Amino acid sequence: MTDKLDELCVNTIRMLSVDCIQKANSGHPGMPMGAAAMAYVLWTRFLRHNPENPKWPDRDRFVLSAGHGSMLLYSLLHLTGYDLSLEDLKNFRQWESKTPGHPEYPLTPGVETTTGPLGQGFANGVGMAIAERYLAARFNRPEHTIVDHYVYGILGDGDLMEGVSHEAASLAGHLGLGRIIYLYDDNHISIEGSTDIAFSENRTARFEAYGWHVQTIEDGNDYKAIEKAINEAQKETTRPSFIAVRTHIGYGSPNKQDAASAHGEPLGPDEIKLTKQKLGWPLEPAFLIPDEVLDHFRKAIEKGKDLESLWQAHARSYEDAYPEPALEWKRCMNGELPENWDKDIPAFPADPKGIATRVASGTVLNAIAPNVFNLFGGSADLAPSNKTEIKGEKDFQSGVYEGRNLRFGVREHAMASILNGMALHGGIIPYGGTFLIFSEYMRPAIRLAALMGLRVIYIFTHDSIGLGEDGPTHQPIEQLASLRAIPNLTVIRPCDANETAEAWRLVMTNLNGPVALALTRQGLPILDRTAFAPAAELAWGAYVLKDAPGGKPDVILIATGSEVPVALDASEKLEEKGVNARVVSMPSWELFDKQPQEYRDRVLPPEIKARIAIEAGVTQGWHRYVGSTGKVIGIDRFGASAPSKVLFEKFGITADNVVRNVLEIL
Repeated sequence: MTDKLDELCVNTIRMLSVDCIQKANSGHPGMPMGAAAMAYVLWTRFLRHNPENPKWPDRDRFVLSAGHGSMLLYSLLHLTGYDLSLEDLKNFRQWESKTPGHPEYPLTPGVETTTGPLGQGFANGVGMAIAERYLAARFNRPEHTIVDHYVYGILGDGDLMEGVSHEAASLAGHLGLGRIIYLYDDNHISIEGSTDIAFSENRTARFEAYGWHVQTIEDGNDYKAIEKAINEAQKETTRPSFIAVRTHIGYGSPNKQDAASAHGEPLGPDEIKLTKQKLGWPLEPAFLIPDEVLDHFRKAIEKGKDLESLWQAHARSYEDAYPEPALEWKRCMNGELPENWDKDIPAFPADPKGIATRVASGTVLNAIAPNVFNLFGGSADLAPSNKTEIKGEKDFQSGVYEGRNLRFGVREHAMASILNGMALHGGIIPYGGTFLIFSEYMRPAIRLAALMGLRVIYIFTHDSIGLGEDGPTHQPIEQLASLRAIPNLTVIRPCDANETAEAWRLVMTNLNGPVALALTRQGLPILDRTAFAPAAELAWGAYVLKDAPGGKPDVILIATGSEVPVALDASEKLEEKGVNARVVSMPSWELFDKQPQEYRDRVLPPEIKARIAIEAGVTQGWHRYVGSTGKVIGIDRFGASAPSKVLFEKFGITADNVVRNVLEIL
């Protein structure tokens, strides 16, 4: 290796990125130009990966948290031999291209997570490291190691400004996640100008306070210093590593280096010409990749094959020595559930007094967990309330990585992002709990989980004004509607313990996106399923819980969660008045909307216009089911502090109010 070849390789990354961004006339050239050297050293001298098998289980994970610098990653993926052609790079930011403006998982081979919203990648990497440590503790044996990799990342100033990175860094330091090595692109520039205008704390001291191993590199183009720092970071096994690398945004551009304009604007033809001249780069052709550069980068293919082949040999040896754990390993990495995983899910006996659905959820979780070892998660300091603790299991802590109870602390945003990282790593079915109102803190990461189609479980308790005296700050009103607005997120609000059990059965088998459970604090009657439809019909999203005589209703009452018993009471009162009511339990809009039209019309016959929806939340969205002549009984204002029974009465979530509204529309 010569310094000349190093420089040629780094300039190839820079100019390939610049040319692609210019062709798109859109993008962020400054970051790839400034961070090219550190990325080059990491990818060619440290990163264990196989371009021909991007899903090799024991590969190192690389997270470009500063996702606006996507062309840096795309250039590296193409150069090292992933299934990403030069033509794909030239289609940067174009319709249906594999190179969107910010990296997207699983669209582009080699992209480990969707980044762009700053700070998310940082926290995703923490989740990946948690998964790595847990699986290593679960499967590795003396002289038989099959889980042994690092999580690398490149961060920007924006990542460190966003609050989610503070939360995630604090937890990572507490947990001693020594497999994290993050390179900080310290270029002193943000969109509005110098970072000094808004960002003046001592970043290295901050990470030292979090319990990280911290190093500083004064010259972002010093290959040897970067290599030495990463080597030192690898030796640090009990602390995550933070390497602050002083770089220059738009490096090599005579007029845009160290300028805010280099962040989010193409350099322009004239400045590209000047930059190429300054870096000693040929003016033509564009998208130039010198042969010796490509030969050097493409060594990653053979190296990757050799690394994976060696690991496969270890895996075969492991399988011979430990056949049962080897089967478990394969199953969990394939996202499969063990046979009879649900055999202990209880059927709750009918009980007019009943229990809260959060309590039922905790019971079901603890029935599943002994049979599904990779169901792993916790709560944002609310485990006793959310019922998220797996009984008899240890806490996941520094040096106790076999524990399955993850204490996230009061860090909802980081929790959600970390859950994404755990899911992205593979081998884990992650869950996290908090009050439904605090889903607001999690929303950015929930949205990304839905965008990526991740298998993540959210346990949201205290799902309505039914939580009572804590008042409007804690009472969710608009949260159900807000979550339902997220594409590819399934929201389930069960009406009793048995619907809750069926919701968990569905949650565990859903592979194509996250699921949110909305659960009550207050007790709900456990319905007598010999008198009503079976709870298993929850899988349809909505079902006829109780039908009118002869299946000919005068009115349809639709409800979710704690309002289903209200609808049932109202149906009885209506029968006394000679009105026949059908009661539909609709725990999940998303599941119902996926059903064939014939089924939906059977549950909600189009010819029956008299419909009432009942839910203790905003009425937004319900008119799609009740139509223009129906009514929605909900709450379109904030709650209040009072006992739950008083609140339901004052807000009209009562059987008597339902009856009054039915009589008005008939």
